[in-house]
Amino acid sequence: MTNERNHNDNIVDYVSQELTNEDKKYAAEYLNETDETRENAVSEIKLWIENELRIQIDDFLILRFLRVGKFNLEKTKIRIRNYYKQRSNLPEWFTNKNPFQPKVQEYLNLGMFLPLLKPDNQGRLILLIRGTLNDPRIHNIADMSKACMLTIELAVKFYPAASVYGIVSLIDMIDPTIRHILQFGPHTIMNIIHTWQSCYPMRYQAFNVFNVPKFFNVIINLAKSFMTKKLKDRFHVYADNLECFKDIPANILPVEYGGTAGTCQELTEYWKKAIEENSDWLTKDDNVQIE
Repeated sequence: MTNERNHNDNIVDYVSQELTNEDKKYAAEYLNETDETRENAVSEIKLWIENELRIQIDDFLILRFLRVGKFNLEKTKIRIRNYYKQRSNLPEWFTNKNPFQPKVQEYLNLGMFLPLLKPDNQGRLILLIRGTLNDPRIHNIADMSKACMLTIELAVKFYPAASVYGIVSLIDMIDPTIRHILQFGPHTIMNIIHTWQSCYPMRYQAFNVFNVPKFFNVIINLAKSFMTKKLKDRFHVYADNLECFKDIPANILPVEYGGTAGTCQELTEYWKKAIEENSDWLTKDDNVQIE
């Protein structure tokens, strides 16, 4: 994941270049994806988008939606429509994602969202979220969302197999303040959960929240009230990080979390630089809306 990968518009050629034979076997077994189904499904969804939504999106984004829906075309269409409706409903979260904006820069400097530079043993992208680094008095949820989207989108661009194996979020909630709790009102939490489970083109394999004090359970329970059973089953809360990290190889974790793969500051600087260098690509769809 440490080097940017280029892909062209021919999705079959792109996937054959980027995925290993093992990746393709996994996609065929678990996602119903073959060269034939991929090409036909991408073409059909692309035509539907042009006729129904009247927008342009690239083939790889279509493929990501298809993989989430395991190539069920109707489920894919619903998720795509939900995604663009959510963008229209919350433009402050999803548009104007210029990473050079001062408040977005502050989030990038904090290193709140840090994809690890290597996948785990199951091929999954690991996203470390240090959820209490921000100061809710000066940092709002909209800019947090932008920083998060910028980071995840670039991580998947660098490591396309994440769209096959999915993502695991490790969410560190150490030492939250009352302001961290108050920033997550019911409407905000509802929109975050709706985006995760019904809109965003990502296969969420696990949400592991750790270093959670008891008083923060009010937010955890509120979040769970908006989750489907499937998402609840993948949402785990730990008092510390010992159990949370048991399946994560130490050689991919930063030293602050018991690993050997550099420091969080080094990861922060890496992703900030990468996001700034890819700002044009990351913001190319900022103004895409559906009616």
